[in-house]
Amino acid sequence: MDSSTLRYSLDLVSGNGYTVSGEQRAALHTSLQLLKKNYRYTRVLFWGKVLGLKQDYYIAQGKGEDEMKDTKFLYSFNCMEWHLLPPADARMVGDVSKAARGRFVGDPSHEYVQSRLQGEEEDAPAIKVTEEKRLAVTVHLIDEEASVVPRGAFTRTPHGRVQANRSFEGLSHADAEKLDNFLHFAKPKKLKKKFILELADLDPAIDFLDSLSDHIPNGQWSLQLENASSVCVIRSLLWLGMTFYHVPMTPQHGYVYMGDGCKNLDLPFML
Repeated sequence: MDSSTLRYSLDLVSGNGYTVSGEQRAALHTSLQLLKKNYRYTRVLFWGKVLGLKQDYYIAQGKGEDEMKDTKFLYSFNCMEWHLLPPADARMVGDVSKAARGRFVGDPSHEYVQSRLQGEEEDAPAIKVTEEKRLAVTVHLIDEEASVVPRGAFTRTPHGRVQANRSFEGLSHADAEKLDNFLHFAKPKKLKKKFILELADLDPAIDFLDSLSDHIPNGQWSLQLENASSVCVIRSLLWLGMTFYHVPMTPQHGYVYMGDGCKNLDLPFML
């Protein structure tokens, strides 16, 4: 969620029980503005909070000219001092999936060591990853699999650059009740598999992302109207703690994650 509307936005997604204190909101409002100026980002968003046993990680997201490609993540413990997270590549994702287990500790230097499986050679090198790398991979995966935007909020230029749509005035109340009108803000996977007749009804300038209704398994998103039907709230059941909001008939929208950073692997059995 955008740092300029942080205090207002956090109240709209507080239904999951997690929030930040008034002091932390004030600190975030100031530090994120300084972050935007110092790093010369186009926008700075408060991405969320990953809960740790000792300390919690507060995550910010810096955006460049291309909202999808030019993205950096930063973390903080006190909402004032920020540190860049390393970019998550395929090798790092693989190492973290093998070595990291359980809850986050809250110490970036904490080291996870891969448990040796039965039948493996004793002299096989063990995989070691720091919690900072685990945090980078977790944030990357959550944003890759559960980020949401309303249809029309972003446009793609003829050169392929994704930018915020300044003329976006929000979905109507009727459209906000349909999951088809909310898109997954990541590289599309299902869009290219649609039939030609389905693609004919789409606007390539705004319909360049996958719809949430196309996600598998079906039912991993919970859409509800809250605050006397004045705000649309979508929650991810795959990454518990990821919450998206949109106020119909206004450009106000955003998402925030507040959870333990663990994926709900039991979801297919719960549907």
